Amino acid sequence: MEHIVIIGNGISGVTAARHIRKKSNKKITIVSAETDYFFSRTALMYVFMGHMTFEHTQPYEKWFWKKNRIDLVNGKVETVDTAKKKIDLANGDPIKYDKLIIATGSKPNKFGWPGQDLLGVQGLYSKQDLDQLEANAPDNKTCKRAVIVGGGLIGIEMAEMLRSRKIPVTFLVRETSFWNGVLPAGESALINEHILDHHIDLRLATNLVEILADENGRAKAVTTDKGDTIECSVVGLTAGVSPNIDFLKNSGIEIGRGVKVNRYLETNIDDIFAIGDCAEQHESIGQRRPIEAVWYTGRMMGETLAQTICGTKTEYKPGHWFNSAKFLDIEYQTYGWVFSERYKKDNEAHFHWRDDKENICITVAFDKETKQFLGINTFGIRMRHEIFDRWLSEKRSVSEVMEYLKDANFDPEFYTQYEDKIISKYNLDYGTTIRPKKKSWKRIFKNTKA
Repeated sequence: MEHIVIIGNGISGVTAARHIRKKSNKKITIVSAETDYFFSRTALMYVFMGHMTFEHTQPYEKWFWKKNRIDLVNGKVETVDTAKKKIDLANGDPIKYDKLIIATGSKPNKFGWPGQDLLGVQGLYSKQDLDQLEANAPDNKTCKRAVIVGGGLIGIEMAEMLRSRKIPVTFLVRETSFWNGVLPAGESALINEHILDHHIDLRLATNLVEILADENGRAKAVTTDKGDTIECSVVGLTAGVSPNIDFLKNSGIEIGRGVKVNRYLETNIDDIFAIGDCAEQHESIGQRRPIEAVWYTGRMMGETLAQTICGTKTEYKPGHWFNSAKFLDIEYQTYGWVFSERYKKDNEAHFHWRDDKENICITVAFDKETKQFLGINTFGIRMRHEIFDRWLSEKRSVSEVMEYLKDANFDPEFYTQYEDKIISKYNLDYGTTIRPKKKSWKRIFKNTKA
């Protein structure tokens, strides 16, 4: 019986295992050193904040794995022997494979800061990181201040977690505005204001220089390039993540920043594949980055690779870009491409609207010449993924999108609707006379498969 070994029990590896099992009777083994069972990584923050227990983050009951004949091994992979088709564990017998799937995810970045390995200095990615934060910051008496380094989604999540325990937080962001390498200026400004409103000490255009130690080898303060010394007992390093692939360096498997794969998620070695955060496409797919540390793309890779493993060779096609997140209590969604000023294309125009009372805004990107709709960012308004995905595929014009924007609104019935305000500003900005319309949402998708 063919043996499929998967290194990593995150969303990518587990999705691959589940779909291989649906299609075959192959022997499946998942190896992970992080946890015994798969859990939802995006829910870790809610465990710390007391909204759920860790067990609540596990989508499957413990009996699920035995019933579906998926063997789980808790162990750290030290090396991959591609000639003998086996993996060697730090503690445990080697495991032979017929096909190997590398799905080891990411690890927090470190950039050689002095003091980055002191006690009290940590990232926020794994279950071990959550446990470490629980020990480092149980309350605001033990942890009188935390400093977070890096202005991305993980950084703002960590700030929210710590503030839930009333721990003062200083947030060091090297950019001149929060996440302005991703967000257009108006959206970035809104998030700056929102962070400050939540009593987080946001310091823009500020870099970490050194983490200072106390007599016990624990972080006691940081210094910045502004000449400041900030006392703290916890330092969160959240300046992005990178593929967790150090164990592959002498394996013969081609690596760049991640494990190099083609469109079929194949590596340079026969019967070895890579998926999820650790996989790096040889060439970008459209405007996507070669490495995408995003939950849903990991799931899609797992589903796609299962087809290939089970005999139907299938190319990975992620479709239109989309993502969602939260900035404290502001929900964020993006569909298509809306680039920041730093990466904006020459043909790309932006329409930006922000409410005068609420922390709600949208930015619509479109082609200056053809007026084709390119993408939308929304803050505080929930939109329907299916509609924007269809509008992008059909290459709708920006005027059509604005005219039927109400169709895309996914907010509950009694929420305030903002489309009239949005279109009024659009008409003012561009000298148009668009009137908001609404079709039946069911009718829009009557010819679309669920």
